Amino acid sequence: MTLSTDQADVFEASRGRLEAIAYRLLGSAGDAEDAVQDTYLRWHAADRDRIETPVAWLTKVLTNICLNQLTSARARRETYVGQWLPEPVLAGDRMLGPADTVEQRESVSLAMLAVMERLSPNERVVYVLREAFGYQHREIAEMLDIGESNCQQIYRRAKQHVGGRSRVTVDAAAAERIVEEFLAAVLSGDTDPLVRLLVDDAVGIADGGGRIPARKTPVLGAFDIARYLSHVFRPTRAKRAYVGGTPVFYACVVNGGPGALAMVGDQVIAVVGLDITPDGIAGVQIQVNPEKLARITRQWTAEGPHTPLDFEW
Repeated sequence: MTLSTDQADVFEASRGRLEAIAYRLLGSAGDAEDAVQDTYLRWHAADRDRIETPVAWLTKVLTNICLNQLTSARARRETYVGQWLPEPVLAGDRMLGPADTVEQRESVSLAMLAVMERLSPNERVVYVLREAFGYQHREIAEMLDIGESNCQQIYRRAKQHVGGRSRVTVDAAAAERIVEEFLAAVLSGDTDPLVRLLVDDAVGIADGGGRIPARKTPVLGAFDIARYLSHVFRPTRAKRAYVGGTPVFYACVVNGGPGALAMVGDQVIAVVGLDITPDGIAGVQIQVNPEKLARITRQWTAEGPHTPLDFEW
């Protein structure tokens, strides 16, 4: 079967929303694109004249594709080397989707995407569709082929597991100020300035995916994080040789929060996301897995040139 122009337009009009749902469910822009492409292939093969509500049909198909991926991903996470963090995306990336409400912005933060890994596949689907996209429990229940009361129970469990704390939304200018203050403290060689920026129960996580050396357990508490980061960011000839040169630092907005981006040549070698609350930095997420930095490298390069921060390493 071939798609008419109208049928193709129906799918394209839904693509952005489908990608935003899939990214929140899978934590990977690449996997999200694959899930949306699979949805397109099923739309192409379907008897579309029998589909009364295309948007609902597409969302249900995508959700079930993501559910299958989440089930297999849980098995893969058991063999993942070290800590797992989501693939970071820059402000303006279509994967972020709507950001009109606090819930929508929160659902795509690096910290929240990492926390949602604790949820079962059904819990994650219900939480994302309800919290970030405002679907009614009746609609979600129909997508998952479960009862509405069961859907409500799943949502309550997911909310309890996720927990949460109040986070601060930042624009590009605020992100740059925060990142400059953070890097100045990290590169000072003194832990005290960084401890003052962090909340007492802050959490630091690094993801190297087994390809780049990274701590395999979370770092807990302001002092331990400050000591860890001071060591990681301490410049040495051996570190420069390992990364292939002298990194240049930039400030960016990543997944809605302030981020520090390090580049060597035309490659992003690290993205540090900062989880900002009214009391200070509550989380530091360090992504150095090259597989999860390819997209952000392409986007950052395409959007350039950018002005580097005035830090030497």
